[in-house]
Amino acid sequence: MSNESGKLSVIEKVGYSLGDLAANLVFQTLVTYLAYFYTDIYGLKTGDSSAIILTVGLIAAFAFNPIVGAIADRTRSRWGKFRPWILWTAVPLGVIALLAFSTPDFSYKGKLIYAAATYTLLLLLYAANNLPYSALSGVITGDMGERNSVSSYRFVAVMFAQFFVQVFMYPLILSAGNGDKSAGIEIVMTYLAIIGTVMLLITFFTTKERIVPKREQESSVMEDLKDLMKNKPWLIMLTSTFLVFVTLAMKGGSYVYYFENYVDKTALADFLSPVLGFLGSIGMNFFSDDPISAGFGIFNAGGIIFMIVGITLSKTLADKYGKRDVFMAALFVSTLFILFFVFFSPDSIVLIFGSQILHGFFYGITIPLLWAMIADVADFSEWKNNRRATAIIFSAMMIGLKGGLSVGGALVAWILGVYQYIPKEDITESFVGQPETAVEGTRLLVSIYPSIPFFLCIGLLFFYEINKKMESKIEADLKLKRV
Repeated sequence: MSNESGKLSVIEKVGYSLGDLAANLVFQTLVTYLAYFYTDIYGLKTGDSSAIILTVGLIAAFAFNPIVGAIADRTRSRWGKFRPWILWTAVPLGVIALLAFSTPDFSYKGKLIYAAATYTLLLLLYAANNLPYSALSGVITGDMGERNSVSSYRFVAVMFAQFFVQVFMYPLILSAGNGDKSAGIEIVMTYLAIIGTVMLLITFFTTKERIVPKREQESSVMEDLKDLMKNKPWLIMLTSTFLVFVTLAMKGGSYVYYFENYVDKTALADFLSPVLGFLGSIGMNFFSDDPISAGFGIFNAGGIIFMIVGITLSKTLADKYGKRDVFMAALFVSTLFILFFVFFSPDSIVLIFGSQILHGFFYGITIPLLWAMIADVADFSEWKNNRRATAIIFSAMMIGLKGGLSVGGALVAWILGVYQYIPKEDITESFVGQPETAVEGTRLLVSIYPSIPFFLCIGLLFFYEINKKMESKIEADLKLKRV
């Protein structure tokens, strides 16, 4: 292997991080708005929305990602294995992201076909772009300290994307479409597609692959798969990633329903009045006068700002205590603040916002570590088998991500259906609001249900063997091998 595996410049770290900012303009939109878009903007029934999200997502997770991973590991070009995939998919990903959130005037059956087709293409292109992009972090440097650092840069960028989508996108959709959400989301997605494409191209031009496997380390697909099945840390990270993204999709996709149907509008307006007044006095007139829209945005903003604070502490804590132990401790505390939502009444606005902020802080500590742990699993595989298959290792993350996103998103729509939720389009003028069962469902969707996968993940990681001591041994042994 190449021994060019040391320090990275700030320019390269920033350039690499822009790729995840671009990808998360798509990903965060899927997490936050896909179920809502299908049910309350595009006009699909909750059961049909759930079926599309689940079926297409699982196909993408278990078919697209392993195939892309195997091909990417065997890609040869003057740009390396993974960087060319970022170049090739930059424009198509932007185009299909726009089409997936467009609302053509088809019959109901035509809408179902269009939604399934565009969502399938979107997840295929997302896999072809983001899996090689993620694998790039495993070959951009062999220094585990630098790997923690670049992960921190990367996830600060992720938080900026999440901040934009969860804080500003809903008001922008309403503003751009003059109240017409269908027109508004198409306009907003057009701009996001252009910006994301430019960022991906910057990532391609500013990064470099340094860990290059020797010819004798190359392997067949079957050898890679056999290595994976014997790789206990990989299996644990695959399952852990799935569980994490089930929770993220469930709570992220439920908040808009929670604010529209559970939170008391009068109490929220009273709480927001001084906040919006202060923001207006310093020229930050970002939020509309509608308390639901403004409250949803500020709620997400508080959580994301404190996530970024948590991310900045992640590297220091991981360097001292090890990624696994820090991840488990921070995830446990963050889960408690999700669980607390079950006790909040509709007018407990201070507690609702406070719990979101504290959850965001502790969850932020975990964000860079999940991806850095996957890179460590690639090192573990090379250390144990003397073969490196970075992209197929990273397919664990993408399989878990897509599978978790699909199951979590489908659960949002399915659980709402179980609790008799009525989409806005189906509410008649004589019907005042949602049934009590649906209101209760939105409360449980941001508290009890998303807590369960996080707690399962914490328990599973007790069996993950790459602790601080093993990290140091693997890094030292691989440095000698790569000379």
